[in-house]
Amino acid sequence: MGHTIGIDLGTTFSAAAMVNQFGKPEIIMNRDGENITPSVVMFQGEIPIVGTMAKRSAATSPLDVVQFVKRSMGDPAWRFETSGGTSYRPEEISAIIIKRLAEDVELALGGSVTDAVITVPAYFDDAPRRATIDAGRIAGLNVRRVLNEPTAAALAYGVDTAVDGTVLVYDLGGGTFDVTVMRVGGGEFEVLATHGDRNLGGFDFDNLLMQLLNERFVAEGGSSLLDDDMAEADLRDKAEIAKRSLTSVEQTRVVLAASGVSKVLTLTRAEFEDVTSSLLSRTRDIASMVVEDAGLAWPSVDRVLLAGGSTRMPTVRSMITALAGRDPERSINPDEVVALGAAIQAHLVELDDAEAGSGSSDNLPVLASSVTRPRIRDVTSQGLGALAIKRSSDDPEDMENVVIIPANSKIPATSAQTFETVQEQQTRLKVEVTQGDDTDPAYVRTIGEQVLDIPSYRRGAPFEVVYAYDIDQTVSIAVNDLTSGQPVGTFEVHNVANMSESEVEAATDRMRALDLA
Repeated sequence: MGHTIGIDLGTTFSAAAMVNQFGKPEIIMNRDGENITPSVVMFQGEIPIVGTMAKRSAATSPLDVVQFVKRSMGDPAWRFETSGGTSYRPEEISAIIIKRLAEDVELALGGSVTDAVITVPAYFDDAPRRATIDAGRIAGLNVRRVLNEPTAAALAYGVDTAVDGTVLVYDLGGGTFDVTVMRVGGGEFEVLATHGDRNLGGFDFDNLLMQLLNERFVAEGGSSLLDDDMAEADLRDKAEIAKRSLTSVEQTRVVLAASGVSKVLTLTRAEFEDVTSSLLSRTRDIASMVVEDAGLAWPSVDRVLLAGGSTRMPTVRSMITALAGRDPERSINPDEVVALGAAIQAHLVELDDAEAGSGSSDNLPVLASSVTRPRIRDVTSQGLGALAIKRSSDDPEDMENVVIIPANSKIPATSAQTFETVQEQQTRLKVEVTQGDDTDPAYVRTIGEQVLDIPSYRRGAPFEVVYAYDIDQTVSIAVNDLTSGQPVGTFEVHNVANMSESEVEAATDRMRALDLA
């Protein structure tokens, strides 16, 4: 039997964790002696190097280094090309990182890693979720669950400190932002509402700080550092270091040089907070919206939990305290809490497997908590619907989006909607599956479609379209003929943004041949 591990696949840092023999989730240290691994890959020729060494090379070899790939998960157009001409999709770069994490666990514990629970931002839609599963498969792992990051964080806090009541998880990572409100009690973790922004994180704070530093450098006689790949990579590295310094001190100095001009710039925390205030406001607005979506007011929120390294910024904690009327919890390292929660979910998977296979889980450790078997009830992060011609219109181009499963529905979820044929003797029915909660098709995204043969009826014949949303937020659809009472067909959404099965198999074969450093 191989190990089942929890993996936090982050935009800037990743981590792996397991429940140990004493029933406590713990981070597994990587081969470099670190608890977290930079989500950075550098290619020396065709050999990928993962982690700290790759990150340190970003400023000197920017064209050979790929980072922040999580933001491109589910984007079929994104490619990274090595200097040798090999092209990689985001799933494959992520698979390299996952493979490195799994190998590090194997080095630390002995034995093989075969299965994993991988976390994703709660606001990830279908395409990046499936891309994450594909990345794990390409890395050679059986991905048992994809778990929402805020839920993982709450799970880690709840098992460690017996959290009880209404909890808000504010998760600001390197590249993504999520807020989730849940009710915790008696081992139940019931998500009430969730929302987020997959393009908001520490990376964006760095970008604004880079612009500020570049403007000041140019104003003092230097040339723009954003016009050269190497100079820009060096600026990003120094901006990130400055941001981290300002977490603990009120001001820092940044040394910038280009084209024979060198300047020492003084940067204060107040200046950093001023230039990034719009980003902080976006997180505040989303947090307030989620509290409202949960049917609550801020005084009803008992605890605020922080996840993601970007929550270390003092401005974040001050804003949360002012908004919630209480200080956020700080008992667990925000860089590690999501991986710890994933480890707990991985342990629950192992318990289920043991009981299903042998009827006993006696050989597995018992969680060192009063909550020995937590139960998670999550919600949909995105609405699901179908495109249809408006009932009030005869124009086939006059479409609307009909939401069938709204956002924040409890999962697993099943819901149905009745549609009618629009032509006499219509013999085919096209189901276009959409993602989003707007009725205007311009503001939703088609994630899959299927054309089904139907009997020839008069216009207005009713057909029932049933959507099912499973625990991993994978979508399946069934269509029923309400005239005959017979099923027409079923299908799963195979998102056009994702890799085909043959592409996944080819990428898996290529991954087996790679030696990671």
